[in-house]
Amino acid sequence: MIPISSSARIWIAMGHTDMRKGMRSLALQVQHGLNHDVHAGDLYVFRGRSGSLCKILWHDGVGMSLFAKRLERGKFIWPSAKDGVVAISASAMACMLEGIDWRNPQATWRPSRVG
Repeated sequence: MIPISSSARIWIAMGHTDMRKGMRSLALQVQHGLNHDVHAGDLYVFRGRSGSLCKILWHDGVGMSLFAKRLERGKFIWPSAKDGVVAISASAMACMLEGIDWRNPQATWRPSRVG
């Protein structure tokens, strides 16, 4: 789990991102394409065209980190906008990284206890 400060915001980059991009290219995309300060401590989440791979770019004040996650089954739920960014909460990001629809999380079925 990423130790996110309570003041950090989480931004989802709309559209598809070339997943061959590394830390520097994604940082340039944040600065020039999204007009955000990549060193502000916020997290930026990018998704590839297939939808099964996402990357998270984060500067913690000391250095830049790049996290990647690939889902074995399913796709990451993404907003339908074509460009720009959308802010989400830390709990929504946690759901998204587990493959859960963060826009409308549902309680999972649990067997009833036989007492």
